[in-house]
Amino acid sequence: MTEPALVGLEVAGDADAWRAAGFGPHGDVVRLGAVDMVVGVGQGGIASWDVTAEPRPRLLWAPAHPNGANALDHLVVFTDDPVRTTSKYEAMGLHRRRVREIGNGRTQTFFRAGEPIIELVGPIPDMHGEQFWGLAITVDDLDACAALLGDKLGRVKDAVQPGRRIATLRHEDCGLTVPIAFMS
Repeated sequence: MTEPALVGLEVAGDADAWRAAGFGPHGDVVRLGAVDMVVGVGQGGIASWDVTAEPRPRLLWAPAHPNGANALDHLVVFTDDPVRTTSKYEAMGLHRRRVREIGNGRTQTFFRAGEPIIELVGPIPDMHGEQFWGLAITVDDLDACAALLGDKLGRVKDAVQPGRRIATLRHEDCGLTVPIAFMS
């Protein structure tokens, strides 16, 4: 049996806002590896996801993004109840890979969903249910991405994952409501 894969997202922000963040949408779709992200959906954040047992292959001709984005590394989801949400994801066929304590009674739980990882964080106080929160996107060259985006990108620093670096997009400066980090 094939494990489920994240193959699509629907996110707010029109194509021009995504272009301001260095992406090259094709119409209203931003392709990130094997994930198609439909832009311009909803009033803010990430509206929905498409998880299927029939993962899409990576395109051989994947459209180039000026920021060097080549894949969705992970989707961050916040929850008020990590145990309940983990059970829900496991019922969907996603398998928990690792759990990490991050302090203040919170954990990060990681699920592989095809090419990307789902990072579940919680419990988050004053939340009810789950909320798609943000995206971590792999780029070909983080320094080139930083040069392109200039002040729209925060400081490049070491990531939690050994040997990788990360920088946070000042997404509001681009007209986006989705928190985004770029990773080497």
